[in-house]
Amino acid sequence: MSEQELVDAATLAGVPDGFQRLWTPHRMAYINAGPEAMRAACPFCAAPEKSDADGLIVHRGRTAYVVLNLFPYNSGHLLVCPYRHVATYDQATSEEVAEIAALTQTAMRVLRQVSRCDGFNIGMNQGAVAGAGVDEHLHQHIVPRWATDANFFPIIAKTKALPQLLGEVREAVSTAWPQE
Repeated sequence: MSEQELVDAATLAGVPDGFQRLWTPHRMAYINAGPEAMRAACPFCAAPEKSDADGLIVHRGRTAYVVLNLFPYNSGHLLVCPYRHVATYDQATSEEVAEIAALTQTAMRVLRQVSRCDGFNIGMNQGAVAGAGVDEHLHQHIVPRWATDANFFPIIAKTKALPQLLGEVREAVSTAWPQE
């Protein structure tokens, strides 16, 4: 985490208006690319071709890897993906299934250590009809949760407050990942 001091907005230039700002600069990549870019190429096939930092990869296994979700529900929202382009869990090999499970367990331990979360949502959305944003490539979500993370933003404003930038989270999680 950054150790920068918070500055009272009333002491800065401009006229205070009573609103708090949620800065999410990482979303500009999505906004600038438009929705078609995510459909043109599989992001889960493209990520392993990039550097770990550019692909937001936390750990590379033999048949699967762990990556930060570019559009997280919470800070530390990870995805475990097989390298192979398969759409559903039943198409994965037993070796892929075993590694996805093992990486999920390790991710939970690392997230507890790094973020001191209290629980997790873990799951797979199989197919567009089930809510999969990328329905052609299998991926498992690991979403850390905290007893104190409830607020009104998601309910009223359809907004998630994310206290850390993706690069900071990737660095913390990948640094804490156990060496094999």
